[in-house]
Amino acid sequence: MDIPYTSKVRLDTGLYNGKLGVWLFLASEVMLFGGLFSAYTYLRIGAPPDTWPHGWMNVTLGTINTVLLALSAITTLLAWAALKTKQFGRYKLFGLLTILLGCAFLGIKSYEYRDKLTHYQVQLNDGRVADGHMVENRKDADYVLLRGRYVASAAELLDGRAAGGHPHEELKIARADIKSLKNYGPALNNFLALYFCITGLHAIHIIGGLIVFAYLWGPGSKMWFTAPERFANRLEVTGLFWHFVDLVWIFVFPLFYLT
Repeated sequence: MDIPYTSKVRLDTGLYNGKLGVWLFLASEVMLFGGLFSAYTYLRIGAPPDTWPHGWMNVTLGTINTVLLALSAITTLLAWAALKTKQFGRYKLFGLLTILLGCAFLGIKSYEYRDKLTHYQVQLNDGRVADGHMVENRKDADYVLLRGRYVASAAELLDGRAAGGHPHEELKIARADIKSLKNYGPALNNFLALYFCITGLHAIHIIGGLIVFAYLWGPGSKMWFTAPERFANRLEVTGLFWHFVDLVWIFVFPLFYLT
């Protein structure tokens, strides 16, 4: 069956069907992420003074991920330009680079998630808080082992920008002395709940984009030899989605890493 307007533009919109469809889809994505960013703004403005965390994210890793996504936006554009100039080999090169850059982004993000989920705040019965990364937490043991430090209260941990200046050591804490034990996951506070929600949703979009790029680079590239214009259009609409994902990260990076 011949589907109309897969290559030629529609007279009523000036766009071919795929491009029109992806713009409508991206409009719904703007509303999705817009609602989440609005929630961030509302919760941060409404937070009592000196209760919002600062410096909890690794700025270096966030900067590297920003550069990786910026480079992937360039390679995506170059891959599409290669198809428009009938250079299939260059498309394969730039398409592969896009996939590798996206995978590198996810690898760094996975490392960041693991770092947060193995980082714990342990509230002690005497009011102090032990903060650090879990070394040992066996259910059959009467203690937990952290590598970190003691502070007088959790309020001292809100500003993590100076945390690197404090010595860390192995802390062996008896379970009988523990009042509560929580990692730096979504349940700890609103900041981390928003962080995991927004960056997790963003990561799912990255994975979705990479799946499509991988298909177009692999088995889907057969279309190039039968319908090159339609194939180029498929890459273009995937690139539009990818550029949107890049743009979302431009908002995520300063909100969570630089404030």
